[in-house]
Amino acid sequence: MSTNGERDSAAEPGTPATAVKARRGESRLKPAVFIGSSVLILALSIWAIITPTGAENTIGTVVSWISAGFGWYYFLAATLYLVFVVFVAVSRYGEVKLGPQHSTPDYGVFAWAAMLFAAGIGIDLMFFSVAGPVSHYLAPPEGDPQTVEAARQAVVWTLFHYGITGWAMYALMGMALGYFSFRYRLPLAIRSALYPLIGRRIHGRIGDAVDLAAVIGTIFGISVSLGIGVVQLNYGLNFLFDVPEGVPAQIGLIIVAVLMTTVSAVAGVDRGIRRLSELNVLLAIGLMLYVLVFEGPVRLLNALILNIGDYISRFPAMTLNTFAYDQPTEWLNAWTLFFWAWWVAWAPFVGLFLARISRGRSIRQFVTATLVVPLLYTLTFLSIFGNSALSVVRQGGTEFGEITVNAPEQGFYALLTQYPGVTFSAGLATFVGLLLYVTSADSGALVMGNLSSHLPTPITDSKPWLRIFWASATGLLTLAMLLVGGVDALTNATIIMGLPFSFVMLLIIWGLYKALRTERFRKDALRTTLSSSLSERTAIGRRGADRNWRQRLTRVMSFPGKRAAAKFVDEVCRPAFRDVAEELRAQGAEASVTEGVDEEVGIPHVELRVPMDTEEEFSYRVWPIEMPTPTFATRPVTEHDTYVRFEVYLTEGSQGYDVMGYSKEQLIGNILDEYERHLEFLRLHREATARSPLPDHGPGTAEAYPAEEKEEER
Repeated sequence: MSTNGERDSAAEPGTPATAVKARRGESRLKPAVFIGSSVLILALSIWAIITPTGAENTIGTVVSWISAGFGWYYFLAATLYLVFVVFVAVSRYGEVKLGPQHSTPDYGVFAWAAMLFAAGIGIDLMFFSVAGPVSHYLAPPEGDPQTVEAARQAVVWTLFHYGITGWAMYALMGMALGYFSFRYRLPLAIRSALYPLIGRRIHGRIGDAVDLAAVIGTIFGISVSLGIGVVQLNYGLNFLFDVPEGVPAQIGLIIVAVLMTTVSAVAGVDRGIRRLSELNVLLAIGLMLYVLVFEGPVRLLNALILNIGDYISRFPAMTLNTFAYDQPTEWLNAWTLFFWAWWVAWAPFVGLFLARISRGRSIRQFVTATLVVPLLYTLTFLSIFGNSALSVVRQGGTEFGEITVNAPEQGFYALLTQYPGVTFSAGLATFVGLLLYVTSADSGALVMGNLSSHLPTPITDSKPWLRIFWASATGLLTLAMLLVGGVDALTNATIIMGLPFSFVMLLIIWGLYKALRTERFRKDALRTTLSSSLSERTAIGRRGADRNWRQRLTRVMSFPGKRAAAKFVDEVCRPAFRDVAEELRAQGAEASVTEGVDEEVGIPHVELRVPMDTEEEFSYRVWPIEMPTPTFATRPVTEHDTYVRFEVYLTEGSQGYDVMGYSKEQLIGNILDEYERHLEFLRLHREATARSPLPDHGPGTAEAYPAEEKEEER
């Protein structure tokens, strides 16, 4: 097989023609998704700009209807998302990787964690870090205002709205998309998560409808952040440079976001979003430490520990608290219902982006990082700024409290005026806000472009012009909603647009659970059919027990070169594969043997494929891998000394063991072991799932073999 991108169909027997074309071609539009979402967004934007009063009245009416009829549903759905994500992470399903079992992460821990955080949080964190606690303190949903209990409750409600529940929605979408895309050769799109439920119909109108709903929800969710960002940054520029507040300045800020998104779109994820994310985190930490030092570290750290304890102890009661007996409807619409709808709207956007950067991580690693790393950061940020703001109000800052409640964008800067060096801190805050603002627009445009495109591989991004289009469309929608009613109109629109996709997320839970059960059947099949040989496989591979012990020792201590590897293919692999295929055909199976050459190693690889009608086919491949000779080798080792392993690859990727040095009979035995395991897996799956569909080529085939990974990275 060539690794230069020029691959023929013989190199991939059994691969559908559409998959071969997609892999060779470039990204192309999904007409229904792109046109449908574009027309709807443009129509809504024009309607809002032409008749802002009518749009505001209509949006308000729909929100009232949703709040009255579906408020309870938002609480229940958010809780179900969290319970499912935690269950998957702590169960044995958590060991499953977002990719083939042999895959490794694409990014280091810090870069990955920074992108996890920056993709899921925008400038709104600065906006609500002061406005949230002050508003809840002065007008709590229950109890008396301006008391010690109101202060504790104020910070905890803010932490609750930015806490683990919302991040669980991101984790749900991220692990579902990463699992089906990197492990099952399905598009990195929302529709792929429904494959276990509707099979091939994800490629038709149902799939288009799901992706369309995701794009619509995403663009409204991002517009909220951009709308908040525009208002916040406009005031920041007014505070620093006397830039007038109003529509002209806000249009200018939207244009800045589009231009910076254009630059980042051309630069790509690694040089664009990644660098911005890392810079965001570092500067925001600097701003947080600035306030911590001047406000009083001891007091704020005491408050932080108290807030964390309150959050943990009160969380179970808060998560399902619908205030049924005395419901503060306006407060719920402005806060909890809005935030849950907002997280839902952001879930496809952030989830797809997180999946895109998390290939090679296990589900447990992914969920743990997604729930813990950003949460620790946001808890600290919100506690420091929230308690600092409450301190000002409780010490007699009545004017500060009124300003923060009535004009939340001014609250953050009003807090900074309480400390020395306000010009520096306000300038830093404005710059951090601008970066968060641009990062949201940038990653949002990337994801919407990917959702509205057919992509050759899961790690390919949409064309730059499409990402620029979506950045521009988001800017237009943001401007339209600001003209309708400012930030309030954006929050109300999000409650509306988040509702349809919340139902899709419940279906995704169902589909992902069915697929993960399939993983369990694979392990059960291995235990049932091969338990007696598992330890032997780990040490020297299966069927090794019948060897003479001296032969076993020789094999373990040898590190063969390319000449011995080529001889192994000629004398062992080809005859063994040929004999097994002939016998399978004699038994009525449609077995085929193919081979190619890895040009980097210069040694053939051999593969046996056995189609299983509508079920997942059996694939067994031995692949040569050149490795540095270890220093503990018994022979002298030079600086560039290498040896060759022949690793076994099944549909789920590398099995991690080497068959180099096997005899023909031993290799045949290993093939039959794996074939028996595959048949047992299919039997268990069919019995337990009542003939539900499996993806056409099984887990990992999108990136199951080394040459394919090299090609996709290229």
